[in-house]
Amino acid sequence: MTKIHRPHKLPHVVNRDRSMKILRKGSSHSHWRDTYHWLLTLSWSKFVIVIIITYTIANALFALAYLAGGDCIENARPGSFADAFFFSVQTMASIGYGAMFPKTDYANLVVAIEALVGLMGLAMGTGLMFARFSRPTAKVLFSKVAIVTNYNGKLTLMFRAANERHNQIFEAEMHVSLVRDEVSIEGSIMRRFYDLKLVRKKSPLFVLTWTGMHVIDETSPLYGETEESLHHSNMEIIVILTGMDETVAQTIHTRHSYLAEEIFWNQHFVDILVTMPDGTRLVDYTRFHDVIPVETKSSL
Repeated sequence: MTKIHRPHKLPHVVNRDRSMKILRKGSSHSHWRDTYHWLLTLSWSKFVIVIIITYTIANALFALAYLAGGDCIENARPGSFADAFFFSVQTMASIGYGAMFPKTDYANLVVAIEALVGLMGLAMGTGLMFARFSRPTAKVLFSKVAIVTNYNGKLTLMFRAANERHNQIFEAEMHVSLVRDEVSIEGSIMRRFYDLKLVRKKSPLFVLTWTGMHVIDETSPLYGETEESLHHSNMEIIVILTGMDETVAQTIHTRHSYLAEEIFWNQHFVDILVTMPDGTRLVDYTRFHDVIPVETKSSL
């Protein structure tokens, strides 16, 4: 059997920007066959760049078409690409300043084609912008690290989540999975998923913070694991949170993950909830990711 080599450390399946870093080789899928989905998933900066490039190329092509017709634009300098380009811009956007206008049948034909293209482009561009703005998104902050520590006498995996928006997420639900490499008796390596049971997986109102807690007992996939064994198995804890955003009245979702080196053992999260003298609760997000060691260490 061919020996399979694994890197010492695998990158996050879920990146810190919530994207998925997976390379695909030999797939027949192409962005050009699914342009709409590709444009929806682009970042805003890349989306704007694509629109600018497409708009410029389209006007440049029509400018060349006008130049191919000779002196066909009134008040334009003969052979001037700049005049033809800006005449194309006016035509595609239906601006109609009136200084330049077609004076031959050829130019009128190109203008008619470009007006149709501009109308279709405006309709598609408006749809794309609306789809991107109306797509529900979540603003949930996850702690940079997770911890394994004793809580109420039981060894527990814990991490934090917080709603960064000043609104409420109804019926929030959290799913946590363990992903790790396992070797079969034949020597084959397989990436296996295991669900981790949470102490509380649902929250009727997710307003401030939420500590995800998984008790590591005999029924836990983490039972018997050590800090070293988790590193050796290239494990990753994947967290998926869903809920109903009260502002847009739509289901939102977000995800996060923790590698073995991002799980601190025998640590506690710093308390971030403070009660003010007037009874108001204060959440100190400046210490949201902070942990402190505990005096008594435990092992699985």
